[in-house]
Formats: sequence, structure tokens, C-alpha cells
Amino acid sequence: MAGIRFENVTKIFHQEETRKSVVAVNNLNLEIPDGRFTVLLGPSGCGKTTTLRLIAGLEIPERGDIYIGDRRVTRTHPKERNIAMVFQDYALYPHMNVYNNLAFGLRNLRFPKREIEERVREVAKMLQIEELLERTPRELSGGQRQRVALGRAIVRHPEVYLMDEPLSNLDAKLRAEVRIELLELQRKLGTTTVYVTHDQVEAMTLGDIIVVMNNGIIQQIGKARDLYERPANIFVARFIGSPPMNLIKATIIRQDGLKVKIDDTLLDIPKEKCENLESYIDKEVILGIRPEDIKDAIILGKDKYIISTVDVIEYLGAEVLVHFHINSDKIVARLDSEVEIGKDRKWRAYFDTKKIQFFDPITENSIA
Repeated sequence: MAGIRFENVTKIFHQEETRKSVVAVNNLNLEIPDGRFTVLLGPSGCGKTTTLRLIAGLEIPERGDIYIGDRRVTRTHPKERNIAMVFQDYALYPHMNVYNNLAFGLRNLRFPKREIEERVREVAKMLQIEELLERTPRELSGGQRQRVALGRAIVRHPEVYLMDEPLSNLDAKLRAEVRIELLELQRKLGTTTVYVTHDQVEAMTLGDIIVVMNNGIIQQIGKARDLYERPANIFVARFIGSPPMNLIKATIIRQDGLKVKIDDTLLDIPKEKCENLESYIDKEVILGIRPEDIKDAIILGKDKYIISTVDVIEYLGAEVLVHFHINSDKIVARLDSEVEIGKDRKWRAYFDTKKIQFFDPITENSIA
């Protein structure tokens, strides 16, 4: 096993037709700990797959260095890096049965026949595909193919596993099942794993560490709870969470301490949040609040609330999503399904100020 380190790594793609250059990874500094499950998360084009390919040696950076363990591998050939990749499309050999798909890499590395047999049987038992060894890929379901693709990586005993959206071709139910299996498997093996996805649920379920990227730049690194409760900037606040964090234009004023003004309503700001807001008095800020931190003021018996008109109510069984707006800002509240909205669709929204976040409207960074 080995950790991975990026030092000032930049990767640029040059487009000959348009004569333009695209910076896919921009001065990346990142340390991926040994034995941990690290997820690279972000929208399409953010640089996460390029980062994975740089680790694999499928791309060479313009600048900077990459280390696997203590070895500098910046320009080392992929086959000499002792990594294994699992792809989105499984990449199984259609003319080979499952046994031969699992054994193929070991044969190329000239492993003894007995060791190949032992490793293949061991991995097949671990992944519960022993009864599939004589089948070809076309005789397998999507979940079974994915297990074979994982097995082909595991059987090599590499230092690092690299996974590029390996579950995206599965249906939602099967994806959830395989996700748990994958997490249990990584815990059992203890091998450094780097996993690329645009799906925040996958990232928050799987990742010991999540690296949020956008435009080739790291936006925030942390555990799922850190990213959800303390986003570093507006991009992370919008990207993490479903529905995402509500973002509302507000003003900080001084009146018996600091208060935040939303529309015509003044809300108290908790003392622990006031220190960082002193320089924003009488200035506009962006207030962030998660949907579950907006409650029904009448049910809670609160006397400080914002009167709003409900636009849409989504019934989701155990909960409802209440869509409303304050001025031009669209807002979503997540409430228990027992909450009833009046016929006039007027609703008193209570904001849990202990949970609110503040962002600078110019830099979009958290004021914290």
C-alpha cells in the first residue's frame, strides 16, 4: 500500500483545431493518505478524471511532480506504477470467460500457474462470483460484470486502486447495493483507493476523504460532514446536498448586537458568528441555510419568522419539500409530512440561526 502526493501539478490540453488551450488541472497540491478511500468529486469537466489519469500515468503533467509512496512517478510508465484501474464500462474481454478475465493480467505478468489459480479463486470467493467463473460477460448482469471488473483489479494486489465512475452504468437500486459492498471490500483490503464521481451521494457514502474540484482547482477537502455543515465557498454549498443549501441575499446591521436583515425581518446572529461579521456591518452578504434548518414557526411556537407565499409542495412520503421565495431568491424547506400549509398558501418560515452560514458576495468564500 502507498499514499499519493501531488506537488504543484498542472495539466494543459492543447486543441489543435481551435488553437486554444484548456487547463484541466491547475497547480494541484494534494496528499492522499495511505489505505484511505478518497473520492474526487465535481461536475463534468472539473478535472477529476484527468487527476486520476495523471496518477495512472495515462497523462503526463506540464509541471509538477507525482509520488506514489516514496517513488516519484511523474514520468514513469503506467505498468511500472503498480496500480489497478476499474472503468465505467467494465472493459471485460467478451471472448473470455470470467476466470480468464480475472487471470489475464497475472498471466501477462508471468505469475506461476498455481499462484494464478489461488488468487483467482480467492477473489471469486470474496466477491461471491465463484459460480460465474465459466460464464462469458454477455451471460452476466450489470452487477455481476461490475464485480468481475473489481475482481480483475483486486487479483493483482496493487498499491493503489483507481476507479473512474465504476457504478454509473448500474440502475439506482443495484448501485446502492454495490456501493455498500465496495465500501466493505475496501475496508477489508485496506488498499489506497481513489474514486472519481459526480454523484454526491456516492461521494458522501464512500469517502473517508472527499476532494471537491471545479475548473481544475480544489475547492475543499474534508469529510462528508465537514463539507455539508461547513462549506468553504458558495460552489461547495450549492454542489453538496440535495436539495442544495439555500442562498439568500441579506444585510448585516448593528442593533443590540449584530442582526441579519432578510427582506424586512431582523434575525439574531449567534455570538460565535459575530466576530467575523464586524467588517460587513451595513453591507450585503449571502446567507446560507440548509433546507432541514427551516421550520414551521407556528408548530415551534416561534415569534421571529419570515412570512412567505408557498409556490410548490413536493410530497415525498416521510417528508415534504416546501418551495417558496423571498424577493427573487428561491428557497426550499424540508419538513415532516404532517405539516400542513394553509389554503391561502401563506407560511411562516422559522430560520434556525445556529445553523446559518455567511458568504462574501464578491469572493463567494465563507465568512468564517
